Parts: sequence; structure tokens; C-alpha cells
Amino acid sequence: MRIVFIGASDTTIRTAELLIDKQYEVVIIEKEKERIDQLIETMDCSFLHGDGSSPAVLKETNPEEADVLLCLSDSDQDNLIAGLVGRSMGFTRVIVSIIDPDFEPICRELGLTDTIIPTRTISRFLADMVIGVDVLELRTVIKGAARIFSFTAGKDDAGNVEDLDLPSEAKVICLYRGADFILADESTEIRNKDEVVLLTHSKNMDALYERWTRTTGAHWT
Repeated sequence: MRIVFIGASDTTIRTAELLIDKQYEVVIIEKEKERIDQLIETMDCSFLHGDGSSPAVLKETNPEEADVLLCLSDSDQDNLIAGLVGRSMGFTRVIVSIIDPDFEPICRELGLTDTIIPTRTISRFLADMVIGVDVLELRTVIKGAARIFSFTAGKDDAGNVEDLDLPSEAKVICLYRGADFILADESTEIRNKDEVVLLTHSKNMDALYERWTRTTGAHWT
């Protein structure tokens, strides 16, 4: 697999090193030439000097041959722009890191649903550790043909869960409404811009993707 990073941040470097160890091909785009000079002798990957939000620079990475674009610079605005440009240029998957949680609903509206907020993730994990919660990684409980699929609800999706007309072996398990977590049942109301999370059989993924990603953006595991 070929992975492209924007921004040679500490998170980028550590993630890239792990992927390189697993024989992934890695390309890192960085604005600061001095930063590239510091890293180029110690990392077995390609570096590209330039602005990662520039279409001309991203084109040099051959988006059609890349599997994932990770926007991990220190600027939320740069990451958002780079994510949108990267998606329009044909990257299979775009992951955007943001520091300010206020950008999260904007990301969802723009269809950038693969969004990470490092400070929130770390804070929740630390709080769970302190109070004694045993945190399970998703991959340890989602096995076999089971898949997680989520989408941002549009106006046409508003109504009760039971009205979604889902395929067999697909079920809404929860919603996120802003910062609120809502455990769902058939009578739960879905509102415009809610993030809806499904548990489904892998055979349904193509149909779910076709139905929702064209207009709202979606994410799956």
C-alpha cells in the first residue's frame, strides 16, 4: 500500500515509521526544507517539499496510485483544505486531523468523515484508565463478516430509525448529535446532520456506500 502524509509532524513521523516497518510505501509532504533535511537521512521513505494543500504538489504523489492521504500538519485549516483537495483528486481514503473540535461538524458537512481529534481521543482514553474502564479496541470485537458503517444524515434521512429502510442484517446502533451520544432503537429519531452508526454484514457495504457517500459522506470499518 502507498500512504501519503501531509506535514512532517511528530505524529506523522511515528506513524510513518510504523508503516515503513510493515513494508508500506510512504511519501511525506513538508513545507519546511530544513525539516526534510533533518529526516531524510534516517527514514526509508520519499519526501516532497511543498504545500500539501496545493493541487500541483498533491498531483506529484500520483493520487490514483495512493491508498490513503493523511492530513496531519499543525494547522487545522491547512488539513481541511488539503483533505478536500485530496478527495477531489482521487485519493481512495482521506483522513484529516483537527485540533479544534469546533471544526468537527464542518468536516462532517464537507463529507470529511474520517476525522481524528487527537486531544479528545487521548483525554477519553486517560479518563477511562483513571476510572478503571477496560477499553477494547474495535478490531477485537468486530470480527468475521461484521462491519461498522457510519454516515451523516441528510434531510431525506430525518425520521425514526425504523423508517430508514435498511438492508437485512444491518442495524443502527447509535447516533452522535453534536457532542451527545445516543444509543438507538427502532423509535429513535434521526435528525438532519446526525452521525448515524450501523452494524452490518459485509455483503451490505457496497449498497450502503452507494446510497450515502455520494451526498453525505460515510465511513466504514
